Amino acid sequence: MRLLTFTTGSPVDPAPRLGAERAGLVHDLAALADHAGVRIPPDLLSLVQAGPAALDAARALLDGALPGHAVHRLEDVRLCAPHRPGKIIGVGLNYVEHVAESSRSLDTDKELPSRPVLFSKPATAVTGPGAPILHNGDLTAQLDWECELAVVIGRTAFRVSEDEAYEHVFGYGIVNDISARDQRRSGQWFFSKGQDSYAPFGPVVVTADEIPDPMALDLDLRVNGVTKQKSNTRHMLFPIARLIADISSGVTLEPGDVIATGSPSGVGAGMVPPEFLVPGDTVEATVERIGTLTNPVVDAR
Repeated sequence: MRLLTFTTGSPVDPAPRLGAERAGLVHDLAALADHAGVRIPPDLLSLVQAGPAALDAARALLDGALPGHAVHRLEDVRLCAPHRPGKIIGVGLNYVEHVAESSRSLDTDKELPSRPVLFSKPATAVTGPGAPILHNGDLTAQLDWECELAVVIGRTAFRVSEDEAYEHVFGYGIVNDISARDQRRSGQWFFSKGQDSYAPFGPVVVTADEIPDPMALDLDLRVNGVTKQKSNTRHMLFPIARLIADISSGVTLEPGDVIATGSPSGVGAGMVPPEFLVPGDTVEATVERIGTLTNPVVDAR
């Protein structure tokens, strides 16, 4: 399933709604549930937390009768971030070429890390498709992009082995790991990567059954239509199963948590000369089988 959160723009129904996208149509799962006389969780985070039975109920609704008022064209709705995760765990330096690029431009170690490099983004950094990335020129002149595959956790994971890791995955989306490169503080990344709007997330969450091999997905990023990043998830230094095992060795992963699995090379700081986002830019991050996450950059001073 391709799950999403959307609004119709209707003044009588302004609240975000849980939907599923099929062939360019958005199916309102709450409206379908009302029509069928059944109950399902009202939002994506609650659906994830409710477990497999709730997901099966949502699938059954899509396979039943579809009343006209419950179906919208994708272009007629506004997509929101799929949900607000409890935790967003970022992974730094997880593509070999990006390790080399960062050592040249960001003063990081040129040696490959022996364990995943982890950091966090607060939930307040999350923003949705089409929403602005805030460029505050009083805080940064080095606003950068990073296209990343997002892993959405579906079951509580603590001390999970690599062999068990995928049993705890609900699905996949896209995170654009926005970074203010000039706001690293004594090597710490939280403020650099955690400001409001620095975690565009979406446009959908694709359930794990529809992506049987997440370690073989093309990904790319464009700024104003010009390709800046282009790679494949098979080039991750630490694959998804290793990330889940490593993080859960000491941190409980809960349903709805998101792991942003790292960026390939091609970030702005690594360009010669460096390139950074400015107000008026448009950023498009694409991951195969998921879609494209598009966000404008706006002046936030």
